Amino acid sequence: MSITVRFCGAARTVTGSSYLFQTASGRFLVDCGLFQGQKTLKELNYGGFPFRPADIDAVLLTHAHIDHSGLLPKLVREGFGGPILATRGTIDLCSWMLPDAGNIQESEVAQLNRRNAARGRKEVEPIYTQADALATLQSFRPVDYERWIDVMSGVRARYWNAGHLLGSASIELEFADAGATRLLRILLSGDVGPEAKLLQPDPQAPSDLDYVISESTYGDRVRAVTTPEQRRQHLATEVRDAAAAKGALLIPAFAVERTQELIVDLVDLMERGEIPAAPIFLDSPLAIHATEVFRQNATSLDQTVDVSRLLNSPHLKFTETVAESKAIMRLSGFHIIIAASGMCDAGRIRHHLKHWLWNAHATVLLTGFQANGTLGRFLQNGTKAVRIQGEEIRVAARIRMIDEYSGHADGAGIARWIAARRPIARGLFLTHGEENAIAGLADRVAERILPAAKIYQPMLDDVYELSTPEPRVLDVDHRRRLAPEAVTRLDWHNEMSELMLDINDRVAAAADDRARGVIIRRLRRALQENG
Repeated sequence: MSITVRFCGAARTVTGSSYLFQTASGRFLVDCGLFQGQKTLKELNYGGFPFRPADIDAVLLTHAHIDHSGLLPKLVREGFGGPILATRGTIDLCSWMLPDAGNIQESEVAQLNRRNAARGRKEVEPIYTQADALATLQSFRPVDYERWIDVMSGVRARYWNAGHLLGSASIELEFADAGATRLLRILLSGDVGPEAKLLQPDPQAPSDLDYVISESTYGDRVRAVTTPEQRRQHLATEVRDAAAAKGALLIPAFAVERTQELIVDLVDLMERGEIPAAPIFLDSPLAIHATEVFRQNATSLDQTVDVSRLLNSPHLKFTETVAESKAIMRLSGFHIIIAASGMCDAGRIRHHLKHWLWNAHATVLLTGFQANGTLGRFLQNGTKAVRIQGEEIRVAARIRMIDEYSGHADGAGIARWIAARRPIARGLFLTHGEENAIAGLADRVAERILPAAKIYQPMLDDVYELSTPEPRVLDVDHRRRLAPEAVTRLDWHNEMSELMLDINDRVAAAADDRARGVIIRRLRRALQENG
């Protein structure tokens, strides 16, 4: 029996997670995520799927993060009619996250169309609407951890707690020949949480597999060993420094899990008197609803933390409406704003960055992975100016990074997780990482844990035959949506933005109007010569 997997996303990039499995019995997806980051990748969200949605029999969802679940409403709208199998925690979070994503897409497209109308350009349609997302929720079906479920004839699955997020899972697949003989056992990691993560247990998963498909987000990095108290003290230091600067502390954070972890530690530090007491504005409707989901699921979280009490602190201020969000901008002095998105690519954090980035009294504290081409990555890399919604903003605020709140294991942690899955008979696929991260993890794993010849680094839309003694890549060049190099390098949109900033800097630094005129004339000649 032939079994193939197509890497429809999260191949040499950390977004768009989606894996298409095909057997004689049918087709199913593991994850159906939104592409984020540079515009070349995001444009894939607007194009067609590399398969017919109506041909998909089921979706197995590892967790609720939008880069894993965010294209489900489009899948349903375009003809998918099967079940979406997920843990109860994932379903609870998706019930807020997917409608929120649809609402964001509608509002951002409305703003874009106003600009397009002014420029004489065509209108665009949102990827999907809030109504599409609400309709998708009817397709979810709950599964329990560590219990086998039938996916289709000859295929069953078992979910294991991945320790990454409320409800997150690694998914074990077992393929049988005519329901009698075990043919293949495959484990997809999903996103693997770090050891000793706040609120979540350590990752769990089986061993003795034919294939492992592993994430590699931080595959080339090793964090210093830290304890929960050391993590809190690092956060306390950053908060005290921000308070001393007498400006806002902006924390771009993923609305789910990262935000709740930060709130728990910030409130705890304030109650202990280790940081100045200040209002913590949670400026994200999604994060507010997600916080309520965490309260409701407190018994399934770390029992050493009083989650319910800390998430009900009087220091915490919810700003759900646009008017409440705008009112925060009238504040001066030290206060804390937590808002999505975690990579600064969408959501209300962009408005706060526009308001504060130019101000040397402000602090921006990045708390998680910043994908290539995102505003967060440019800030992390020390850019001197950025463009937000078409407006140039000089960066004078302090840009700081704290990595201890990451929801992903580092390179050493992932390697230990992979080692614990042995024996791995046929191969290890490294996905959900940028090229350097994948290469770093491959170097760490090769020979010490698994022979280098058994480690594979698929590209977007690669199809592998899995039922052969060794995995065999099939010819799909004519079906690739993007050239491999287009996935990994910064696209022309990013280069154009950097060029505009460089031109403005060079013109502004010129000695006088005559020198500025010389620069402009040279640019015009260059355009004419290459026109």
